Amino acid sequence: MQTGTQKGLAPVKCKIDAAASRFTVQAFATGLLSAFGHNPTIAIRDYDAEIQFSPDTIENASVRVTVRTSAMEVVDEMKNDDRKKLEQAMYDQVLEPNRFPTAVYQSNQITVQKDSADQWRVHVTGELSFHGVTQSLALDARVAYMGTMMRIAGQFPLRQSDYGIKPVSFAGGALKLKDELKFSFEMVARPQE
Repeated sequence: MQTGTQKGLAPVKCKIDAAASRFTVQAFATGLLSAFGHNPTIAIRDYDAEIQFSPDTIENASVRVTVRTSAMEVVDEMKNDDRKKLEQAMYDQVLEPNRFPTAVYQSNQITVQKDSADQWRVHVTGELSFHGVTQSLALDARVAYMGTMMRIAGQFPLRQSDYGIKPVSFAGGALKLKDELKFSFEMVARPQE
């Protein structure tokens, strides 16, 4: 992958290597019994992501991520029975994958601040279509070139209520999850042939 200033080159397309990447959601417990509850971490297992940019700059880049909502799992250490109950509630009450099989993020604009020859800080604005609702979503990430691959890391908050989702509760409401979730990603992107 070239990072020089050669004009007129065709756009570079990179695909996220999901097997070498990590994409998670952190939920936070609240309520009367929250001191005994977990702040569950959910792994996003099935997604595609593509990045396109000009070889001379990543300023004109675009990003598209498609997540299949039926392939998420709680990865915390907890009793198997509790994990199954939490995942069932997540699918039935939050994700509803039969009605909303995908969530799609499409960037509108990416601004770049160069930190060094091979490292940038980027600010991405775009739209997330999730649970039948489309909302603007901005996020910050760090991008590093490492040979022919890119490493991209960052995080962003998301309020479930912005997408018409009521936070999940357990034990008659004595333990429930907060509205705001924290998404974190450490992704590896490789050029598509």
